[in-house]
Amino acid sequence: MAKVNFTAERVASLGALPGKSQTIYWDAKAPGLGLRVTRTGARAYIFESRLFGKTVRITIGDPRAWMLGKARTEAARLKTAVDDGIDPREQVAEQRAAHEARKVEARRQDVTLADAWATYTEVRRPKWSELHHRDHVTLANSGGQPKKRGKGLTEPGPLAALMPLKLSDLSADRVGKWLEIEAEQRPARARLAFNLLRIFATWCESKAEYQGLIDTQAVSTRLSKDTLPKQAAKTDSIQREQLAAWFGAVHHLGNPVMEAYLIGLLLTGARREELAELRWNDVDFRWRSLHLKDKVETETGRDIPLTPYFASVLLDLKRINDTPPNVRRLRELEADDKTWEPSSWVFASPAAADGRLAAPNRALHRVCQAAGIPPVTLHGLRRSFSSLAEWTETPTGVVAQIMGHKPSATAERHYKVRPLDLLRMWHDKLEAWILREAHIDFKPEQAGIAGSQQVMHKHSKKEIN
Repeated sequence: MAKVNFTAERVASLGALPGKSQTIYWDAKAPGLGLRVTRTGARAYIFESRLFGKTVRITIGDPRAWMLGKARTEAARLKTAVDDGIDPREQVAEQRAAHEARKVEARRQDVTLADAWATYTEVRRPKWSELHHRDHVTLANSGGQPKKRGKGLTEPGPLAALMPLKLSDLSADRVGKWLEIEAEQRPARARLAFNLLRIFATWCESKAEYQGLIDTQAVSTRLSKDTLPKQAAKTDSIQREQLAAWFGAVHHLGNPVMEAYLIGLLLTGARREELAELRWNDVDFRWRSLHLKDKVETETGRDIPLTPYFASVLLDLKRINDTPPNVRRLRELEADDKTWEPSSWVFASPAAADGRLAAPNRALHRVCQAAGIPPVTLHGLRRSFSSLAEWTETPTGVVAQIMGHKPSATAERHYKVRPLDLLRMWHDKLEAWILREAHIDFKPEQAGIAGSQQVMHKHSKKEIN
């Protein structure tokens, strides 16, 4: 088509030729500048040229928004770029990519700790134990919710004060001031919160959307060492001469589930959550074994012996668990009530949200007070198992395997595979020694333990009427 001298009036009057979906008119003054008019009346300035033997066509814009002079200037710029061997479309793509990158970076810089923390806990949850996940939730919780146990509202977690901050605002100065405040109120929780924050920061560095946002000095171990009080090694445990008083106090708790749980921690050396998560299908009374979840062998767990006395305690507990509430609670329910089912948890607690025992720390504290011994933590009972085993000269490797400690020597890792019956021999000896020191007269053969499923607990047997 012949070129046309574009004027504002002429551009407005040009239309599509009959029978064509669109018509392009070319400007006589600006090389490459054209006006595209469609059958529907839509019009736009375009630029067209050839680069490396191929046609390059670019839309400039609507004539209502682009004055003719401005359109000619843009066409001249595009012509210059093509003459220099530059494809204007690539320039536009680069500009668009740069614009998107700036938008992404702006969003990155605005990410708060709360947002990234929520993503982190969700992504990592399948790799964590339930207790580890709960720590991440409670430490970052803003508080103010009604307590599940007791009255009042929950307090904010140590990390709650940092949650509204942007990741880029987590400087060493800001985190240091936060640590100083938390160290005065709850140093142990502050230490745990800082350690979790430090691990979180390492995870952020492995993710492109968070990389480089957190100042490395803000999570430096030097910062916590300078701010938090030095953590003393814990040595709480039950001594040999305290066993009789401790067992006596446990048997007076009046809660068979709590009694069995505390006794189990001492007699098995298991971690608190490993034992709390025990289900009845993990208990084998015939072959006297327990299958526990394991911190080291996370996929397979570990099997440990079920010692005679603890087996008798669990059988008493199972008998209570299997007895309908209408028998235990003065017939609160009708005898033909079909809705009740025994709990699958060994250490069941109907009051708990997940149906199993939780927060037994207070009960253990009451036991220690009643026994007149220094306070012992739940982990202290695990420490007690390891310490008391020294009195019976139980091999260290046997104790470590029962407790679920990771093998520390080549021989332990690759050459010593102890079967359950070998562990049972030493474990039974250790339990028998503990019972003697606790002045508990328990004879497995009289209780039908040896080679039998019928086990009776002579000391804590509770008649259910």
